[in-house]
Amino acid sequence: MKRIIALLLPLCLLALPVSAARIKDVADIEGVRSNQLVGYGLVVGLPGTGEQSPFTEQSFRTMLSNFGITLPGNMKAQIKNVAAVAVHAELPAFAKPGQTLDITVSSVGSAKSLRGGTLMQTFLTGLDGNVYAVAQGSLIVSGLGAEGLDGSRILVNTPTVGRIPNGGMVEREVVTPFAENDFITFNLKRSDFTTSKRLAEAINGFMGPETAFSLDATSVRVRAPRDISQRVSYLSTLENLTFEPGDSSAKIIINSRTGTIVIGKEVRLFPAAVTHGGLTVTIAENPRVVQPNALAGGQTAIEENTIIDVRPEQSRMFKFDPGVTLDDLVRTVNAVGAAPGDLMAILEALKEAGAIQGELVVI
Repeated sequence: MKRIIALLLPLCLLALPVSAARIKDVADIEGVRSNQLVGYGLVVGLPGTGEQSPFTEQSFRTMLSNFGITLPGNMKAQIKNVAAVAVHAELPAFAKPGQTLDITVSSVGSAKSLRGGTLMQTFLTGLDGNVYAVAQGSLIVSGLGAEGLDGSRILVNTPTVGRIPNGGMVEREVVTPFAENDFITFNLKRSDFTTSKRLAEAINGFMGPETAFSLDATSVRVRAPRDISQRVSYLSTLENLTFEPGDSSAKIIINSRTGTIVIGKEVRLFPAAVTHGGLTVTIAENPRVVQPNALAGGQTAIEENTIIDVRPEQSRMFKFDPGVTLDDLVRTVNAVGAAPGDLMAILEALKEAGAIQGELVVI
């Protein structure tokens, strides 16, 4: 009998009591965030795996002109060792000039590989158009590509994307509204009215009444000192306070590709009856050898013999009473020998019948 063993472990974990969480693990501070940076540059030094495109040639001419070198207008540069790339990075909050960033470099043209290349100095700009960092350095490319004369080709990972650890240098600091007023705001990573209320209560219980109040299901506003050093110490204390977040909503998540099923502990079933069963059809070939008599003058032949067997599986019907819990559901499905694929079909049928208290999500 098949049993849904893989399902039981996550379900047991979900059934455990919700433990206390630190504020820093469930909420972010409004205004304290990272910023995306992007730039356009050239990778040089490629072993013939670059590209010959109009925009790459134009960029190459511009780079040479910055070095004081001017090519004749009718001269076409042979630049198979050069590739045009997009460069992007993430600027953390409070990053200061002189600190370094990890850089990702991606080909934007027809270059075959960036392996062995070096990124030339590239300006990284923010959404406002200002330059916040400069990138440069040798690429680390995990991908590998090879191509034969007959057109056969093999690729391992992606050879047209690489990284430069600590390849970016911060040149400008992003101003944050960290100390602009008398309040700070915690934004929950998962919106929930109960969690928002409990977060405010935890802060008020530690710092005193009317220190924090909930704005909505996501935000909790907290009074804070204006002095920067005091505010840092204040937040260091608050973010380590523990409280019990609200339970998540009742939800069932089904991964149709892998057959993985995760069921939240709050899922309940309304009264329902389910039949599980079907037909098993077996087709087997059992050829027979036909041998003629000794004086018959015939030939040995093979006679096809097909055996078709149709057997109905034992249909089982089981009933869910009002308020059936997660453990009851798994125990009942295991009792009838249903596999995870069968459980997916049962859950979808129950959802269609309106017999599930919770959301069914298929990914």
